[in-house]
Amino acid sequence: MTPDAAPSSLAILDQPFGRLADLIGQHAAAAPDSIAIIDGDRRLTYRDLDAMMDRVVASLQRDGIAPGGSIAISSGTSADYVVLFMGALRAGVAVAPLAPSSTPDALVTMMTDSGAARIFLDADNAAALGDRPLPAPVTAFADFAAWLAPEGTAASPVEVTPDMAFNIIYSSGTTGAPKGIVQSHAMRWSHVGRGAMLGYTPQTVTLVSTPLYSNTTLVSVIPTLANGGTLVLMAKFDARRALELSAAHGVTHAMLVPVQYRRIMELPDFAAFDLSRYKMKFATSAPFSAGLKADVLARWPGGLVEYFGMTEGGGSCILIAHLYPAKLHTVGQPAPGHDIRLIDDAGVEVPAGTPGEIVGHSPAMMTGYHGQPGKSADARWTSADGKVFIRTGDVGRFDAEGFLTLLDRKKDMIISGGFNIYPSDLEAVLAQAPGVVEGAVVGVPSDAWGETPVGFVVMRDGADPEGARAWTNERLGKTQRLSAIVALDALPRSAIGKVLKRELRDGWRG
Repeated sequence: MTPDAAPSSLAILDQPFGRLADLIGQHAAAAPDSIAIIDGDRRLTYRDLDAMMDRVVASLQRDGIAPGGSIAISSGTSADYVVLFMGALRAGVAVAPLAPSSTPDALVTMMTDSGAARIFLDADNAAALGDRPLPAPVTAFADFAAWLAPEGTAASPVEVTPDMAFNIIYSSGTTGAPKGIVQSHAMRWSHVGRGAMLGYTPQTVTLVSTPLYSNTTLVSVIPTLANGGTLVLMAKFDARRALELSAAHGVTHAMLVPVQYRRIMELPDFAAFDLSRYKMKFATSAPFSAGLKADVLARWPGGLVEYFGMTEGGGSCILIAHLYPAKLHTVGQPAPGHDIRLIDDAGVEVPAGTPGEIVGHSPAMMTGYHGQPGKSADARWTSADGKVFIRTGDVGRFDAEGFLTLLDRKKDMIISGGFNIYPSDLEAVLAQAPGVVEGAVVGVPSDAWGETPVGFVVMRDGADPEGARAWTNERLGKTQRLSAIVALDALPRSAIGKVLKRELRDGWRG
């Protein structure tokens, strides 16, 4: 189909389902010189992005990777990463973006689990993996240009259907079996559809300060490209650099995690930067204090929207903070078309005003955990009327106006710097450390990260707890390492032998 015969981007956006890759193609036809990506001194126009995506399609087909297959990427943020991701989608190939901070063994596990037919690594990840055998051929990003098919190489047309996998995002990946969350093209199209409501236009300039393997990042990257806007990439977050880029490029949108907001707002010369082009800022992935929200609203131009939800999809709440300044202690109300309910331990819905586990249903639900039907089933709750919900493991309570307040995390998950850390993963490693009889890990407040993991251990006589911490941290990913360790005579337990983590957390005096 020639560009003249293809539907316009506006027509595609109005459809119940469309392809992100088609929208990028339309922007290339209508505004070829518009900047799609800024990566340091490098600029890619929509013409460049579209042409390189076509070369990715041809390259994947040359390598025998058919629609319905998958690739894995473990790399820092770069323009080539975006090109590869978008090109794979055009080819009908799912992308498994893997966290470089994971341990090498966890990366291999996720690569294998994803069924990736080719693996793309930057130099740091390749060095970390060393000579470990990998489940598929590897392409180094340093050789990305050479891997691409020559310009003008013809590729076979690909039909991408709504139910095909868009990406496989791993919610864990440290020890044991990580869970790959499969999200479909239909699910991601819902992010495109709400873009206009959030102010995304061809004039949008989005700061990308969180890693490209994160669902948090994709929530802002997808509507930016879908609407013909510009991505400004940060390879590594730095508070001052974020403000410098915002001022230099007239940034209008940004997705930041709360710890990034805190670091930015703490800069003594914050007011010296021109942030007047900002239209909307977003936050998710970690607890966001009411005081910090209020500070952002008071001093940073543009609106502030907080999302509460899971990568699994289930359901989301949205707090439009600039419209509801009296509700900053909440995470907002259920998003349009999202059904959020609260249940007790028996799976029964609780009365209004009563705390319960948060479950959600929405158009943006995961297909399931990749290759793990049992865990997929465990993550679901079915209402009396037969509707399927995703369990969040979080406990909350609705107020009279329908705003949700988070009370606790039922699963004791730790959120550090916007990243999910599962204590059971860390405990499995800690238990093997020299001299450790038993141990438990909890999240404690941290000025730097929001929360940080701390280990509590019972040691054998004469054993060194700090040595156990060092041993454990050598075997954990960078974002998971224990910030401290405390030796106890015994772990506090309930009458039935369950470790009382709340007592550990409440007794912390770091």
